[in-house]
Amino acid sequence: MAHRTKFTQPVFMKPPFPHRLRITPRGLAGCTLALGLLLGGCGEEYIHRELPPTASDLVLMKSAHVCELKASFLKTRQALPIQTVPWGGGEELHIPAAASESHSEESYFFNEEGLLVGVLFTFPSGLDLKPYPVLRMTLEVLKPSVEFYMSLAQVPSRANLDFSTLYRTGDEKSTTQYITMGPPDTASLLMASVSIDTYESLLSPYRKEFLSRVAASSKRKGGAKADVRGAEDKEPFASLQQFARGETAQLAYCGPADPAVAVTAYGKAIAGGFSDKAMLSEAYHKLGLALKRQGHQDKARDAMQQSLTVYPNRPEVLNNLGDVYRVLGDQKKSLEAFQRAVTLRPNYPIARFNLAQAYETINQRRAITEYETYLALGEGIPEEQERMAQAKKRVAEFKKR
Repeated sequence: MAHRTKFTQPVFMKPPFPHRLRITPRGLAGCTLALGLLLGGCGEEYIHRELPPTASDLVLMKSAHVCELKASFLKTRQALPIQTVPWGGGEELHIPAAASESHSEESYFFNEEGLLVGVLFTFPSGLDLKPYPVLRMTLEVLKPSVEFYMSLAQVPSRANLDFSTLYRTGDEKSTTQYITMGPPDTASLLMASVSIDTYESLLSPYRKEFLSRVAASSKRKGGAKADVRGAEDKEPFASLQQFARGETAQLAYCGPADPAVAVTAYGKAIAGGFSDKAMLSEAYHKLGLALKRQGHQDKARDAMQQSLTVYPNRPEVLNNLGDVYRVLGDQKKSLEAFQRAVTLRPNYPIARFNLAQAYETINQRRAITEYETYLALGEGIPEEQERMAQAKKRVAEFKKR
């Protein structure tokens, strides 16, 4: 039985924010964000948690929905002067502030399948939040993710260097981010974005090109140049984008899972190159999972072995490789992979369950021991309830013999 993480991101793009889904730990590289003076950092892994609702009374937050098809999007905006520019393998559709209902610079990002994966709204002069009590209430509930200083003289009634805050929230599959300027009681909104989680890091304020949009718009309007220095992006954008595309297809973010698209996307991500070994290893791992879903077990095995060659001793990869060997009928290698997985991570429930299954035909007493260990590990974990019932049944059957 394979271990599946619902969503993984390039960890070096992520600060240590609490999120909604458990992510496979793999981070090695750090990152920084500077906007005048940075007061936040970047971590190695992140864990999703339940967040407050993304309630907002801004018109712009209701104007589009992620996963919408481009044809449908364009059909409802035929009268607008939409500018289309390349965005890696996809497209960015831009609506200038003069034609925008929200009076912001609106950008809509579509992937190669024509799915809307993210929306960005920029208010170069700042949007006064006083008329928006619902959004202000949401921001009051949220804990600031990062606090920093930003130079932007174009914003009315602001000093050249003012205090800014990044807030993040979201729902099951999407992340919403807000950048405000000034203290909470008089804050103005500079940027707002919504993206499906797989593309979050590519549409994040942590990428310098997005914050530079505030500076560019301010300069066009005659304001002082904003002091914006975003994090240097160490990985090729095209590779990150293809990895996100693969995740979207494999994890069924926008409709049914499509392993064929996932295989193509992960392959392009690998071909584009990653400097971070953990990221390259994960790309091979996810390629292996997509190939396994297609029924190409030999290719899946090879991809996972390559993942371990790049970055050895990853328990989740070993567990999934063990499952591939099981399907291929190689009981010995399957057992060895599960054993290595639980040796590296003794409290890994699903690998322990798989190891117990692998022992059933060769050592029933050991199988009972592993099942009982699994039952202790899985206690209280909702996702393990079905397997726990199966494990209890097998233990009872073996003990009757």
